[in-house]
Amino acid sequence: MGQALPKAALRPFLAADTPLLAAIFVASIQQLTSDDYSEEQQEAWAAAADDEAGFGKKLASTLTLIATLKGAPVGFASLKGNDHIDMLYVHPSVAGQGVGALLCDALEKLAGARGTTGLVVDASDTAVEFFRKRGYVAQQRNSVSINGEWLANTTMKKALGAGAQS
Repeated sequence: MGQALPKAALRPFLAADTPLLAAIFVASIQQLTSDDYSEEQQEAWAAAADDEAGFGKKLASTLTLIATLKGAPVGFASLKGNDHIDMLYVHPSVAGQGVGALLCDALEKLAGARGTTGLVVDASDTAVEFFRKRGYVAQQRNSVSINGEWLANTTMKKALGAGAQS
């Protein structure tokens, strides 16, 4: 399929990553979700990164992993508590190249190592198929209000551990 892509690596979140992760968050929303959300919804959603200090605090309050290519961050994912994928975003330039899967695999392994029997995610309409292919099952549809805009997402769950099939 052409040339081999460099392999992404994982590392923990550092406070100094906040500005770059905020930019990845915004770029991901602006460039990858336009088929599912209006421009107004995207702007309301992306505004969470406007308060960079607050955004960094949110990342620091969860187990956040950074995916890097050649040392540069290209995506991130966070596990809230032991059983909730809170955020998973990749830069549009690496979308579909396995970075999101690498991040999700790592969160699933970490959650499983903590004894968690299942993971939950509130997946955007854009991400539902990604999670479905990974064995997550839709539980319910949600409407959430963000900065005056209503956005739909789907709560999805995946069983982990001995009883789960990967």
